[in-house]
Amino acid sequence: MPHLTRRALLASAAAAGTVRFRSAAGADKVLRARSYADIAVIDPAFQKSSPEGDIINLTQRKLVTYKPGTKWEWELDAAEKIEQTDPRTISFALKPGVKWTNGFGEMSADDVKYSFERIADPENKSPYQGDWATLDKVEVTGKLTGVIHLKEPFAPLWGSTLPFGSGVIVCKAAVTQAGGIYTTKAPAESGPFLLKEWQPKQRTTLVRNPDYSGPKPEYDEIQIMPIDDEKSAEIAFQAGELDFTWSSVGSIPIFQKTPPAHGKLQTRPPLAYVWLGISQVAAPFDDIRVRQAVQKAVDVDAVLKAAYLGVAERATGIIAPGLLGHRDIKMPPRDVDGAKKLMAAAGKSNLQVHLSILNKAERATAAQVIQANLADIGMDVVIDSYDSGSYWTLGDKTAGDKWKTLQLMISRFSMAPDPFYGTEWFTPDQIGTWNWEQFDSKEFGDLHKAAIVETDTKKRGDMYVRMQDLMEQSGCYVFLTHEVQGVLSRDSTQPALLPDGRPLHARFRPA
Repeated sequence: MPHLTRRALLASAAAAGTVRFRSAAGADKVLRARSYADIAVIDPAFQKSSPEGDIINLTQRKLVTYKPGTKWEWELDAAEKIEQTDPRTISFALKPGVKWTNGFGEMSADDVKYSFERIADPENKSPYQGDWATLDKVEVTGKLTGVIHLKEPFAPLWGSTLPFGSGVIVCKAAVTQAGGIYTTKAPAESGPFLLKEWQPKQRTTLVRNPDYSGPKPEYDEIQIMPIDDEKSAEIAFQAGELDFTWSSVGSIPIFQKTPPAHGKLQTRPPLAYVWLGISQVAAPFDDIRVRQAVQKAVDVDAVLKAAYLGVAERATGIIAPGLLGHRDIKMPPRDVDGAKKLMAAAGKSNLQVHLSILNKAERATAAQVIQANLADIGMDVVIDSYDSGSYWTLGDKTAGDKWKTLQLMISRFSMAPDPFYGTEWFTPDQIGTWNWEQFDSKEFGDLHKAAIVETDTKKRGDMYVRMQDLMEQSGCYVFLTHEVQGVLSRDSTQPALLPDGRPLHARFRPA
């Protein structure tokens, strides 16, 4: 969404029929939240983005789920009890009376078996297969009871699989009847809310599930508005159209000093990571010397100062401070002379290259700094800006041939609190899915597999450090930042957040 004035935003919203000012103290019991992208697939085995995960969390259940708060902890959800009896065995019992919609009856252990094995089965080609990398089988021992059997210990199980997207339980009968896969409408739901309506690029409307057996949500309806750009979302918030949004990083100092009317700001340290990706195969970057020249030429400190007003700190890798595997090192300064020598050695000059970005203010600013940096070494950078629906298909081999020709890209991935969820997307088998740089390292892939079964914390952490070393040495990555998450909420709303600032919409309540 382009940057709009408040008047233009209200006019366009009114034309679309989306303007609905809140009554006093949130008496209408409707929560209006911004998401940074629209949905495309809400099947947990094939979802494409974190905003889709938000819809899945509202409409489906898991055995366990994350607790809101400032620490990464989980609590029971659809499970009445769950226990890891040994490193390879987890027994569980479902709560009785968890109902599926559309007449599909009670959730069963067979649904759990189907859901987990469906993701793990290589034939289904789920991009999240690695979340169940060591799953042997789920044994059904009763209508509501079962045992998860692992071939080997799986270190990320409780941090990024069971309480996260790949722990979602779908209805076997409903999904099978739907052909084994679905996109923007689940054939059966069990969560606290039901998806009532999806208006592409406008909003997703969810209403309270009357048959939900968990704690009753305090809002009757949730409307989630896809707005790519944080600045535009801030305008919508200040206009009274949103109760919740992430702010732009550059606005954090402003809102800390002067919060918006009827709003409040809090900050959280996100686990997400932002980087400049450089293709390993698209010319001229198929020459490692050209990739390394880019690494040396980009002034990361200048990028952060311009795009994030100096609020966000420089990243040393994809794993954030405080997590196992974080690289505690000092990154080198810009080296233009060194970059020019590499370009000369490669015999490259006067190049025109393309930098693909999501249409957001911070990405555009970062791209402009990078454009100026690379001009110093003979690269004319053309910035190609895309809306979220187009951008997130660029590296997907199922969406055409664009993925083969991508040269440079600025991307941001969300993450779970286990390093596995950071490295998973850069393995060789993710080329053409999430590994847009086509970084092809057997050692990286082998370390990734070894780290998920390593129970020695020190050894496991060292593996993740080595994996990030390999990423940097390949010339395919310039690590930028983990950002700082600014959260704006209406003073009539009490948000429920994960430690990194992501919302648990169903747990919000009127203040």
